[in-house]
Amino acid sequence: MAIQTIFAHVSCSDLEASIGWYEKLFGKAPQRRPMPGLAEWQFSDSAEVQLFEDKDKAGTSTLTLGVLPLAPERLRLVDTGLEPGPIEKADHFWIMRMRDPDGNLIVFASAERD
Repeated sequence: MAIQTIFAHVSCSDLEASIGWYEKLFGKAPQRRPMPGLAEWQFSDSAEVQLFEDKDKAGTSTLTLGVLPLAPERLRLVDTGLEPGPIEKADHFWIMRMRDPDGNLIVFASAERD
C-alpha cells in the first residue's frame, strides 16, 4: 500500500457552529465543503482535516497536531478567544491539550516549547 494522503476526521454535532471554532483553531476558513455535513482544511499535500456533522459520534474524536514551537501557538489561540490548557512536558516533547465545543480532544505536540 502506498498511502499518499491522510485525512484526520473529527465528528461534531453542529457543522456550522463548529466551523467557526475550527476557523479560529486553524487560523483560516475551510478550503472545501465537498458534500453536505462536511468541511475540509488542507495544510499540505498530505495533511488534511475533515470536520463532519455526526451527532452520535460528536465528542469522541481526538486530533493531534504537530506544531513548532508550542508557546507562540498557545498565545495565538488565547488571542483568538480559545482556551488551550497549559504546556506540559512529556518524555521527549511538549504537549498542550484543549477541547472543542463538542468535547473532542485537540492535542498539540511539539519538540520545541519556545
